[in-house]
Amino acid sequence: MHSGEKSQVKSQANTGAESNSPKRSGMSPITRRILAINVLALALLVVGLLFVGQYRQGLIDSELAALNIQAKLFAAAIGEAAVGNQGTKQHVLAERARQIVRRLSLTTGTYTQLILANGKVLTDSRMLGGRGGAVQVEELPPPKTDNGMTERLANSFEDLLRRLLRDSTHTTDLSVATKMALKGELGTAIQSQVNGTLSLSVAVPVQRYKQVLAALTLTKDSRQIDEAVFQVRLDIFKVFGIVLLVTVLLSIYLASTIARPLKRLAVATEQIRSGHSRHYAIPDLMARKDEIGELGNMLNVMTEALWQRMDAIERFAADVAHEIKNPLTSLRSAVETVSRIEDPDQQKKLMSIILDDIQRLDRLISDISDASRLDAELSRAKMAPVNLNGLLETLVDLHNVTIDEHGINLNLIRENTGELIIFGLEDRIVQVFRNLIGNAVSFSPDNASITLRVSTEEALVKICVEDEGPGLTPGTEESIFDRFYQERPDREKFGTHSGLGLSISKQIIDVHGGEISAQNSLNEAAEITGACFIVRLPQAE
Repeated sequence: MHSGEKSQVKSQANTGAESNSPKRSGMSPITRRILAINVLALALLVVGLLFVGQYRQGLIDSELAALNIQAKLFAAAIGEAAVGNQGTKQHVLAERARQIVRRLSLTTGTYTQLILANGKVLTDSRMLGGRGGAVQVEELPPPKTDNGMTERLANSFEDLLRRLLRDSTHTTDLSVATKMALKGELGTAIQSQVNGTLSLSVAVPVQRYKQVLAALTLTKDSRQIDEAVFQVRLDIFKVFGIVLLVTVLLSIYLASTIARPLKRLAVATEQIRSGHSRHYAIPDLMARKDEIGELGNMLNVMTEALWQRMDAIERFAADVAHEIKNPLTSLRSAVETVSRIEDPDQQKKLMSIILDDIQRLDRLISDISDASRLDAELSRAKMAPVNLNGLLETLVDLHNVTIDEHGINLNLIRENTGELIIFGLEDRIVQVFRNLIGNAVSFSPDNASITLRVSTEEALVKICVEDEGPGLTPGTEESIFDRFYQERPDREKFGTHSGLGLSISKQIIDVHGGEISAQNSLNEAAEITGACFIVRLPQAE
């Protein structure tokens, strides 16, 4: 590959790394979502409260009920004091009725009309009689004042609210209510006015001795009702403004407590991913007693496990290189020597060394390949219940029926009668005990016995593999599980074992949540009678 192509590939890799790096925008998506959800819920609640139709209708009904009572009092007063007789007929005395209506309407603040059966308005509280004729009285709106920009803005806001929150009410005609009153019934009417308010009216019959003489109508606008409803809505808006401010501040605080540490974790993981040293670390969030603190702790543990895995890979690569280098060096020396000597016996001896080194390399590479695949296989495989009783019995039977040139016998001693079930990978568990039995056989003298002793310790299954060999060298109880550790018996040919068996066994037991250890078996005189490898595995619940 040319240098230009290398730089191009590197540039593309950097571009990919930058595209995958955490984005640093002004407001995080989590903050926006929390704000949107909280504000939307509050807005829906406030919108529902602003349409206080039931409250407004209740005020209208109360006002109509009050007008009905007032109208009945007016009609009773007119029926008693403003009705005269003309022969056998009764009629309303116009002037006296006008005085009563005028006086009562001023007191109650209502617009009152007295309408005869022929539709003629006999009395109108807004019409005053005088020398120049009738004068209509009309209430004028309050004078407009200009108290500055603040008041103009407030008035504009109120007008906008009134327009937006204008209520719709079913209206009825006053003439219909009047006709009902002339028939002796109570009538009510609601009419819309040009300025947007409502005109509330009631019509009652004026009668004497059950004879309907006229209809009395009382009318009042809904300005007080509209003002009361508007004030309620304005108070809701004020509370909404305060609650909205508190909601936004709390939402931003809540989002920051979530988004900021997550962003710190994202930045730290990106730095670790793209960095080439251990200078970067996951932020310490253990002070947070919540899920984010737990996430930070788990990321820290995961990062440390990854570093340890990388260290283990580096050590494994170094150990492999060292172990392969020894037979290669021997093989190279033998090859170089065999080409320079002419003695057939010496050549035959060197060819035997070359063959042994090749076999040793083949065995070493096979064991290394098995060890390197072990991690991936253990992480992918699905564990299942394993019956240890049947597994160990099968291993003992297979060993005892096989012809052993050293006459070594394998015994199984069970200190419990129940079934012993664990969750695990049966093939790998078999591999562990085969390694341990094979190791015990290689160190045992001829015609010796190896014992598999099975017992339980609380929720653990304990399996001891005991031999009658020379035992372990003091101080090597832990190092014998190191990779490529070799301490073989004198009768064994050099290079027969790679030193990975016990290391692989420990790795398998660790994945199953158990532990493996080694110690010497001692008699009563504290003399070493052999080695004992102890495997503890958790029982299935």
